Amino acid sequence: MKKHNFYAGPSILPEFTIQKTAEAVINFAGTTLSVMEVSHRSKEFVAVMDQAIALVKELLEVPEGYEVLFLQGGASTQFYMAPYNLMKTKAGYMNTGVWATAAIKEGKFFGEVVEVASSKDKNYNYIPKGFDIPSDLDYLHITTNNTIFGTEMLYDLDSPVPLVADMSSDIFSRPLDISKYAVIYAGAQKNLAPAGVTLVIVRKDVLGKNGRAIPTMINYQTHIEKESMFNTPPCLPVFAALQTLIWLKENGGIRAMEAKNIAKAKLLYDEIDRNALFQCTVPDPADRSRMNVTFVMTPGNEHLEKDFQTLAKENNLVGIEGHRSVGGFRASIYNAMPIESVVVLVQTMKDFEAKQ
Repeated sequence: MKKHNFYAGPSILPEFTIQKTAEAVINFAGTTLSVMEVSHRSKEFVAVMDQAIALVKELLEVPEGYEVLFLQGGASTQFYMAPYNLMKTKAGYMNTGVWATAAIKEGKFFGEVVEVASSKDKNYNYIPKGFDIPSDLDYLHITTNNTIFGTEMLYDLDSPVPLVADMSSDIFSRPLDISKYAVIYAGAQKNLAPAGVTLVIVRKDVLGKNGRAIPTMINYQTHIEKESMFNTPPCLPVFAALQTLIWLKENGGIRAMEAKNIAKAKLLYDEIDRNALFQCTVPDPADRSRMNVTFVMTPGNEHLEKDFQTLAKENNLVGIEGHRSVGGFRASIYNAMPIESVVVLVQTMKDFEAKQ
């Protein structure tokens, strides 16, 4: 049987996406050629790109004045591409984990960086609240879901300055008020497609205002004008992304997906809170991620960690090891994760408790 895939990324994809992409690797759009070998300028692939952009706009209800781009380089490229395009003198950052820290590091190359809030004092186990956002910032950068530490912003932040959001690991998992954001970016390898393509949603009126000369390849305007075709796009991941978008629409869209994600997360968190052997690393339920559930053995039971890992593997559960920097366990339950797999994990936790 196929294993229950809890890897954090690259991660589980819908069976629909995998099947349709596999078919296109052999015969793309009836061309008898592979999607890996056709021209990105061919009418068949241009149709893929056009449909993918249109579905992003439809599913996320993207308002007028925004452009949807499919770029390369992952979120790590966006860590410097966003400030290169938007920062004039000073930007604010919320520090909620490893990837937020990485974005802060890159932002400092382009001007002053103000850390408006941080959860570092408690090993990033909460989302900061009640902080002030200076009105003189060029933008505020947030990381909405923190895959390593298991926290998530389950709301759209109100900001008096343009808001830039790294949504690599929770994009399409809940409805968004896109109008509150200036830039949203997301590496595909969590909730959308194989690694290799990066989704960017940018509000056009924030561009061209910092007076900086921007290299062609990392200028958002370049990719807007060329409709994500300035250079050869990663055709296979873009095709796979389109299949996931089709799957999302056919399964009720973002609101239906959010309901499923809430149910999956509740099932797992309830068991962690009930089970005497496990403890969630994020104490406040309001801050707990629906995408990456992080937990450890309760004090005094740390010696049982390897035994639980062994049982999990015997039950075909893979990818539940915590990030190497924090240890413990992490169950990534992205959109494509069926609730049946979460049920197996929960039952494994119950069985393990009963054996002790």
